Amino acid sequence: MTAQDHDLGAAGATGRGDGDEPAPGPVPHGGSGDRVSAPVADGDDGVEDALALVGRRSALSSRGRQAPAPGQDGPPGGGHRGTPWDEARAVASRAGRAGVLRTHRDPLAASLGRVLATPLTAFIDLPSFDTSAMDGWAVAGPGPWTVVSGDSGILAGQGDAEVLVDGTAVRIATGARVPPGATAVIRSEHARTDGGGHLHARRQVIHGQDIRPRGQECRSGDQLLPAGTLVTPAVLGLAAAAGYDELHTVVRPKVEVLVLGDELLTEGLPHDGLIRDALGPMISPWLRALGAEVTGTRRVGDDAEALQRAVAGSEADLVITTGGTAAGPVDHVHPMLRKVGAELLVDGVAVRPGHPMLLARLAPGRHLVGLPGNPLAAVSGLLTLAEPLLRLRSGQATPAPYRASLRDEVHGHPQDTRLVPVVHRGDTVVPLHYRGPAMLRGIAAAHGLAVVPPGGGRPGDELEVLDLPWPPSSEGCFT
Repeated sequence: MTAQDHDLGAAGATGRGDGDEPAPGPVPHGGSGDRVSAPVADGDDGVEDALALVGRRSALSSRGRQAPAPGQDGPPGGGHRGTPWDEARAVASRAGRAGVLRTHRDPLAASLGRVLATPLTAFIDLPSFDTSAMDGWAVAGPGPWTVVSGDSGILAGQGDAEVLVDGTAVRIATGARVPPGATAVIRSEHARTDGGGHLHARRQVIHGQDIRPRGQECRSGDQLLPAGTLVTPAVLGLAAAAGYDELHTVVRPKVEVLVLGDELLTEGLPHDGLIRDALGPMISPWLRALGAEVTGTRRVGDDAEALQRAVAGSEADLVITTGGTAAGPVDHVHPMLRKVGAELLVDGVAVRPGHPMLLARLAPGRHLVGLPGNPLAAVSGLLTLAEPLLRLRSGQATPAPYRASLRDEVHGHPQDTRLVPVVHRGDTVVPLHYRGPAMLRGIAAAHGLAVVPPGGGRPGDELEVLDLPWPPSSEGCFT
């Protein structure tokens, strides 16, 4: 564990390895100096973004780092600043696009949660014949109508019915085939019969009313949904109605999660310098929500050889590690990547929290995303590197970015992007209080993360928002 990790742990961190070291004293918004994130107990960014001494920053940024890769220009003096946030996302997207998508045909139920590999095209007209939209009476021509004898009339699932001649009516059930010659369906509650066997309408009858004509929803050969559509329960229903028994979908990319650290507990209360593992329970379901098949979550101690064996032996398309991405004595991710011959695509990102995150190519079509160990910093890494890669590897369409107006001021880093948990309030987004790198309260209540540019955001500024991959939760008292 690095010195800064110990500082964060003492402040109540639930993970490690973010590298956003606490620094002395607050800095007002718009001030000079290199501000970095420290864990705070409220929304005071004057405390969270503090002034780091130049010599201290230079030592931290150069200690144990490799030379910046293309596009990773360092600050004056040669320190490592990392890839710009938007560029890092683009690199992750290209990495996801480079792999070959695996596809498979499976029964409808097995396709739930995957993405269509090919468009969903109608095999038949929907509906495939004129059907009654209501229980009632099929009538022909103007009334009153003579009721055609029959016990139950025309039921759903019956074959062709006899032609209905003008001036006659017959009972009909919802979904039943409308008989040839019928001009309308009258709902049961809108009609009455008299003692002479005649049907009378209680209101005006309009030609074609309550009849679903053949092909109303689609014609055979129509494209119902494009490739890249997520298969939801509603998509399964549409596919079944259109005549499908199985769907051609993209196979979910396999992901393995390696949770690093000797200090992590899997149950019980923190004690004796040990803390609960917050990332193991969180990362796997988050990855599933992003379209991955998580093959397992393994805990690996602070053991360089064990980490190397775990990565080299993994058969996953994407390996996710948590912690160990900085340059402390037990931060083994960088040395391990060198030993296994990996190619670093992103080595640090100019974003707070989470700047020590990384992306590496292990082999063609196989990658590793190294997340910082602090929870919100790890979420930052998920959204920055893992999400764009997994979207492309799972065949999902990349959603168009959207922006929302900021209600309250957010202090920014002078050079780096910040990701801040927010909730929606009408047409605006409101920053939440708990947004330090080691904090989870903000992200647990958030609807998304606002992308705050260097320098910060002021009320009315339009900021990009990254939605979380599940319905919004209650934000409680955090606003």
